[in-house]
Amino acid sequence: MTDSREKSPEVVVEAIEVHKSFGPLEVLKGINLSVRKGEVVCLLGPSGSGKSTFLRCINHLERMSSGRILVDGQLIGYHERGGDLHEMSGKELAVQRRDIGMVFQRFNLFAHQDVLRNISQAPILNRGQPRKEAVARARELLKMVDMEGREAAFPYQLSGGQQQRIAIARALAMKPKLMLFDEPTSALDPELVGEVLNVMRKLASDGMTMIVVTHEMAFARDVADRVVFMDQGVVVEEGPAREVIDNPKHERTQAFLRRMH
Repeated sequence: MTDSREKSPEVVVEAIEVHKSFGPLEVLKGINLSVRKGEVVCLLGPSGSGKSTFLRCINHLERMSSGRILVDGQLIGYHERGGDLHEMSGKELAVQRRDIGMVFQRFNLFAHQDVLRNISQAPILNRGQPRKEAVARARELLKMVDMEGREAAFPYQLSGGQQQRIAIARALAMKPKLMLFDEPTSALDPELVGEVLNVMRKLASDGMTMIVVTHEMAFARDVADRVVFMDQGVVVEEGPAREVIDNPKHERTQAFLRRMH
């Protein structure tokens, strides 16, 4: 990042030897990663390298086969007793997920609800926030994502870029400690990509801790503090964003970046 925000020593995400298999196919082969508070980390790599699977393990949308993931010092998805992991109940997991915002490739908005309800419902239902407060926060977030005045619109009335900005506002409404983005621009027409990336740039400069799976190299180079290049289920190379993108050390990273330019 070129801005002057300070890097906190506080670790928000700690992934330790994360493995994930789908049947005989091992998709993650022992991922280790730490992300500090206020840090923006971009996960790069070819399709099928395990990036999205790893991201989904962080909020337990996918169960790990082995390993541990901690967010803000809390083991995600499990209780540990005597060295064994026991899966949490759905209710306990829902409490953990309140602190982890996630934005997907597809916008996943509620088609039958207008923009204001899409953003304000979760804080009311999941955090017990008073409706008036939740609606006021939703309006603030609409301003932040440059969607002021569209409170009464329904998803079908919005472009893909507008829907994705609403999806980001909806995730932020829960006041998460961590934001996960899974290729948030890959389903968008090229001319709409910039408006979503601009919102993400704002979040980064405001100090939001973010992990972003992306193929947007310019965004990763300019906005990320660190990039992590994954291939075939392992971390091949990681380091300061500009260093890795401009001067990759590993030949697999070099080959990938050549294809992306």
